[in-house]
Amino acid sequence: MNSFPESLNNLIDEFSRFPGIGKKTAQRMAFYVLNSSTNLANDLSQAVLDLKSKIRFCEKCFGISEDTYCSICLDSKRDINIICVVENPADIYTFEKTSAFRGVYHVLGGVLSPLDGIGPDVLNIGSLLSRISSSNEVLIATNATIEGEATCLYLANLLEEKSVKVTRLARGLPIGGDLEFVDEATIMRAIEDRSEIQ
Repeated sequence: MNSFPESLNNLIDEFSRFPGIGKKTAQRMAFYVLNSSTNLANDLSQAVLDLKSKIRFCEKCFGISEDTYCSICLDSKRDINIICVVENPADIYTFEKTSAFRGVYHVLGGVLSPLDGIGPDVLNIGSLLSRISSSNEVLIATNATIEGEATCLYLANLLEEKSVKVTRLARGLPIGGDLEFVDEATIMRAIEDRSEIQ
């Protein structure tokens, strides 16, 4: 029997809805809030409300922004000739941390998943097709899942007739990885995507 008061149980339940947060971690977080000042609780609740009221999707790339267009789409130093297609807005920031990609992005808003009712009409594919007229290359950076691979192939077929170079992120062995711990599919992909040493 759980003897926590209802309000504490409610907060634990809400925290445990977050991805990767189990009941024990949610409980620690809830007790942290309980033992903190009222200011922390007010700041936390205001930050969540601000996030939900201010953040919107960029009208060009479908990344996140507080304005009509995101800072990447407004950056005149970005190379608009290459569009990196990602599944979700969070994926953009994974690329941005590396500073290796200086093109622009396009967020699909998910991947094809017929079993979940997600077809091409649900994703931001039409807007991608309208953007590529000014691009030389589309880099497809979907995840290496069954749905991500299916989405990649679908996009590659669509883009084939648009006279644009279509590329895919290389797949293979992680840097610092040990061969004995790598699964067969990853090794097969690494062999297929091998490159010449220069």
